[in-house]
Amino acid sequence: MSLLATSNAFGHEPAKGLNGGLRVDAGKYHTELLVDGTPTVVVYLSDVNDNPIAAKDFKANAIFVIDGKSQRFPLSPVDGSKLVGIAPTAVKPGVKGAIQLTAPDGETVQGKF
Repeated sequence: MSLLATSNAFGHEPAKGLNGGLRVDAGKYHTELLVDGTPTVVVYLSDVNDNPIAAKDFKANAIFVIDGKSQRFPLSPVDGSKLVGIAPTAVKPGVKGAIQLTAPDGETVQGKF
């Protein structure tokens, strides 16, 4: 029984998202991260069934380790389920870090990459 409890505690492994990025769980949401080596960071929000969720009332921050330094910057709703932010430096695919979300109901969750 302890093995089952342990495996459920870690959630799902990262998977390829519908937009071609890396998708991870963030509480009751999915966050899909798209980076291409430029400072522009794109995140798509969806529910656990991969249905897009309107990002307009969410607040979000990206916290990444870039070149050995922690970089934190805001992500803003753009349209539909899309949030966009500009990092202080280029963000390469495979970056480690997290997306922190505050939902319209005040719940705060994070997706770790």
